[in-house]
Amino acid sequence: AASVASRILDVTVSLCALALLSPIFALTALAIKAECKGPALFTQTRIGKNGRPFTMIKFRSMVTDAEALRDNVLAHSDREGICFKSKTDPRITRVGRFIRRASIDELPQILNVLRGQMAIVGPRPALPSEVDAYPRRALGRLAVKPGITGVWQVSGRADVGFDQMVEMDLAYASSRGILLDLRIIFRTFRAVMTGHGAH
Repeated sequence: AASVASRILDVTVSLCALALLSPIFALTALAIKAECKGPALFTQTRIGKNGRPFTMIKFRSMVTDAEALRDNVLAHSDREGICFKSKTDPRITRVGRFIRRASIDELPQILNVLRGQMAIVGPRPALPSEVDAYPRRALGRLAVKPGITGVWQVSGRADVGFDQMVEMDLAYASSRGILLDLRIIFRTFRAVMTGHGAH
């Protein structure tokens, strides 16, 4: 029953968000294409529930050959541990920097939620290379669907280290429910409005 209620919440929130945010979707796509050639959307293989891979959708915030340049910037990660994150990543475009700060780049993942591949709330969807490097305990993150937002995003987001993120996600997976999800969704809106921890 909890999983059915959770799915109803995901679909309801996603459909409302799509209706309300469609002007932002259109403007963002135009801005991305105006700044540099290439598609407005960026797709990438991520690992979902029970280790199943899926194609995650985001607005493109980097230059079109960003994946080829990834190895050059891996040495400059701001986050300790497996998950790469850099405030000064040279591959990010000007529009990309803005949409990341405003968390607009994540919005197309609403489509992943409607497809049933993601939830509104859940652990950050990991790259296959990250999962390959996971210690055994971290594999527990794959017990639930990955989410657009989650516990770590509303409590520091990019400032949270990998080990701490794993513990937060494991705690969420064992105590998840509609009320907790609603609280995290509310806190996400507040974090996005204040721009806390995003880059």
